Amino acid sequence: MASSLIHRLRHMLTPHSHDAADKFDPAMEGSREGLRALWVSLVGLGATAALQGLVAAWSGSVALLGDTLHNVADALTAVPLGIAFLVGRRPANRRYTYGYGRAEDLAGIAIVLTIAASAALAAYAAGERLLHPQPVSRLPFVAAAGLVGFAGNELVARYRMRVGRRIGSAALVADGLHARTDGYTSLAVLLGAGGVALGWAWADPLIGLLITLAILFVLKDAAREVYRRLMDAVDPALIADAEAALAATPGVVRVAALRMRWIGHRLHAETDLVVGADLSLTRAHEIAVDAEHRLLHAVPRLTAATVHPDPATAHAHDPLDHHRDPSAGPAPDHPDLDAPEHGHSHRH
Repeated sequence: MASSLIHRLRHMLTPHSHDAADKFDPAMEGSREGLRALWVSLVGLGATAALQGLVAAWSGSVALLGDTLHNVADALTAVPLGIAFLVGRRPANRRYTYGYGRAEDLAGIAIVLTIAASAALAAYAAGERLLHPQPVSRLPFVAAAGLVGFAGNELVARYRMRVGRRIGSAALVADGLHARTDGYTSLAVLLGAGGVALGWAWADPLIGLLITLAILFVLKDAAREVYRRLMDAVDPALIADAEAALAATPGVVRVAALRMRWIGHRLHAETDLVVGADLSLTRAHEIAVDAEHRLLHAVPRLTAATVHPDPATAHAHDPLDHHRDPSAGPAPDHPDLDAPEHGHSHRH
């Protein structure tokens, strides 16, 4: 109770704004954080691949060489995602009125395709190794390089996914999952070297095939996440939190409709609120501003909201019914506007 009171007092005394220009700063900071994560992971994976490449050249291990090339490819996936973060920071214009945040989702598609290609290459390499076994020397160093590859990829994967979830970037999370698949491939090198040391020439390709199956499972999760983002899916818990914040706004009779979507790592919302039919335009505007204010504080990473108050009158939007797109979902379940002076659309 005391902490809640302190939070309210601090909020009242601290200057803050909800103008569109001010809301762009958190999104910009998210892009900066995403770019920082990409640069750090690029350096980390580059160092891992360099060390593995030296051991591969020294030992003649084809498996380790393939894992090295795989890690190099994983590091290079940071390039399209980094470009997407830079493009996403461009301001909206008259052609791209929602900005360029969708570039991250396109990068997510490229990453999913890269994971799929990795699975195909891993399966091909395992099949080739099964049909044509290759001798491997200096097995302890090969095994150590496999451990280094796994550790480097796992650290990068956790870092990417943590930052991606914090800033709301599905593409960065998918890229983290991709790094994790490469870590599994590195473990295959380690286990394969152990099998070869025991005289089991077939151990390395067999484990490679099992790792391919693991990559396919990770591919499914990454593809599902990117697909949901492209289809404008959001966590139902966010909808519940937003509805609760809007319904608790003084003057709001009920929440008639609420739509939310991700554009890159920025969340947008549109809502229709039922208010008293006898309210003035000024009072309806005040309720809309208060509702948006509460919504921005209740939903993390929400950077834009459109609040439309409707008076509680009957059959106000009947003339528009034949213009509504059935595929867009049902119309608001409440009486709508009857006269222009009662309506107000509050946009940021």
